[in-house]
Amino acid sequence: MLAQVVYYFYGWLRATDNGVKPVYFSVPTGNFGDIFAGYVAKRMGLPVEQLLLATNENNILTRFVNDGDYSLAGVVPTVSPSMDIQVASNFERYLFHLFGDDPARVRNAFAELKEQCRISFTEGEMARVRADFCSASVDQAQTVETIGAFHTETGYLLDPHTAVGVRAALDLLPADAARICLATAHPAKFGDAVERAIGAPPELPPSIAALTGLPTRCKVWAADLAVLRAEIDHSVSV
Repeated sequence: MLAQVVYYFYGWLRATDNGVKPVYFSVPTGNFGDIFAGYVAKRMGLPVEQLLLATNENNILTRFVNDGDYSLAGVVPTVSPSMDIQVASNFERYLFHLFGDDPARVRNAFAELKEQCRISFTEGEMARVRADFCSASVDQAQTVETIGAFHTETGYLLDPHTAVGVRAALDLLPADAARICLATAHPAKFGDAVERAIGAPPELPPSIAALTGLPTRCKVWAADLAVLRAEIDHSVSV
């Protein structure tokens, strides 16, 4: 996460090469990791207007930002699977700062989550949240539509996760500001979704395409730690 803080400084500097302007970042997220890096950058003094937290149908974080509702729900499988998460493991880091660096308040919050399947927040806490974040949830139909439309308009092929961030930015952020959308993965990892969007499979990176037809090897190991260690030792020594 700390290494990701650099992205925000670099992005802001590139976006303001020709003069300072309002800068927004749109971050597709389910686990609150990369966007927490943006929050850290902002705390360090980077003049970001706001961080847009973009989710898919698994929208616990959007419900939190928009409605103060951090309550558990079932996980919905989507075309952006890295965001198919309900309990965001990096969220605890943000809550520590939201709760005034009070570890006891964080422990109580997660005890409430365990017992009641939700965390409650005060109006003052939610005002602080909305000063830093805005949020939108993008469903699968919108995701696929955005991949196709963006490819037709610009020639750039989005993966489904990045498409969630792009769609949220287009819908929520001011068009006269610098809108930086963080890209997530290569579209070739999500061939089915991309093919639905553009009518053709994505082109594989040359390094991956070169593997086609090469021999493969598979070895089944016993579910035994000693066997695993022996195999690793043998591989290292070869």
